[in-house]
Amino acid sequence: MLSDELTLSILRKSESIESQPSLARQLGYSVGKINFILKALVDKGLIKIENFSSSKQKKNYKYLLTEDGIKEKIKLTEKFVARKKAEYDELYQELEEYRQSEIVK
Repeated sequence: MLSDELTLSILRKSESIESQPSLARQLGYSVGKINFILKALVDKGLIKIENFSSSKQKKNYKYLLTEDGIKEKIKLTEKFVARKKAEYDELYQELEEYRQSEIVK
């Protein structure tokens, strides 16, 4: 199963991926894991891969979001923001409770 956070990270960077090794370094994962996830995203129809026609190295690829990929990116971004907002609200409430307990003393 793919992690939503890692999937979102890859979808966000998909169109600027220079190579799988560089993406793996940026995200802190192995090249094998990045390769596995990119293949899964292609199988799901979220990303398509094209060769650079002008490239002398046929190992250079261009990763493009599909329409479904854009929708998934939006959905995962909304989910991520909602989770972070809930975390923020919880921390803020804890801070307020701490401040109140300090005032009482």
